Amino acid sequence: MHRLDRRTFLAGTALTLAGGPSWAQAVDMAAAKREGKVVWYCSVPIATAQKVANMFQQHTGIKVELFRSGGSNILRRFQQEADAGKVFVDVLTHSEPAAASAMTKKGMFVPFKAADFDKVPDAVKDPDGNHVAQRLNVMAIYVRDDLLPEAERPKLWTDLMHPKYKGKMVMADPSFSSLLVVITGTLARAHGWKYFEALRKNDIMMVQSNQQVSDMIKRGERVMAVAADAAYVGEGRRQGMRISTLYPEDGAFVIASPSSVVKGSPNPNAAKAFADFMLGRGVQELFPHEFLYSARTDVPGPEGYPPLSSLKIMPVDYDYIEAESPRIRKRFAEVMQ
Repeated sequence: MHRLDRRTFLAGTALTLAGGPSWAQAVDMAAAKREGKVVWYCSVPIATAQKVANMFQQHTGIKVELFRSGGSNILRRFQQEADAGKVFVDVLTHSEPAAASAMTKKGMFVPFKAADFDKVPDAVKDPDGNHVAQRLNVMAIYVRDDLLPEAERPKLWTDLMHPKYKGKMVMADPSFSSLLVVITGTLARAHGWKYFEALRKNDIMMVQSNQQVSDMIKRGERVMAVAADAAYVGEGRRQGMRISTLYPEDGAFVIASPSSVVKGSPNPNAAKAFADFMLGRGVQELFPHEFLYSARTDVPGPEGYPPLSSLKIMPVDYDYIEAESPRIRKRFAEVMQ
């Protein structure tokens, strides 16, 4: 994979902050610089999040105060602060589109259209700019090639119920990872909670995050990552680790990571500057180099990974997920006890 020159990042982003189409909302950079910092809550992989923060600070001189955790944890912290009438965060980035929709209905965000808002598909953004996908997460199954022969690999999500996979699987917990709320709710609705009861009987290991899932796979403690993001093993694969991603024939999950400018935030101008920056080519072209998919239609996916157009994608009813999220988390915890 070729290395992307830092000047390319900064040049691409400079254009975004300097100007844009007439419909894009202006960013008052002088006011943003007077504010001097932006507080960002996010579930972006930590190394990638830090690179984005460093790029923004280097380009604008505005410091990024970063709080990074799992998506569900991010949302829980944000909601607790909001319930207490306190707003400490400027920009919120997570991976639960249903939650973004629910919070938009409550008026918790500032409608904001970045200069490159039109480069993101309508399906993964609010038309008024209350939230817009920062990146796209492809969630499937990945396996250790050296520990699971090709003939024994699952082809469908329901194959994981087979006893031959007992003690081989690891999965992130939806109480921590918001991506897993979408996947858990969709699979439970399609196959019933007996599906997850079968996975529990198969001794599936539960960990908090996608990072911990990848650690289990890399160490060989488990051989198959379920409903997981292969971006977390991208670097290992590049260095020669034998890991393959399996895209189930009944559909992989492609889930947006919405990002929003928070209403009433302490640094409103810096928040808009940062939101604008994240949709610029500089940041969006960083994502494929981090084995992530950009939200923009004009930025190709990671090298060696399939284009999204080639995948069968599992349909998700986000209205259902929005209405049932608390029950999904609760029922999952009960089943997995």
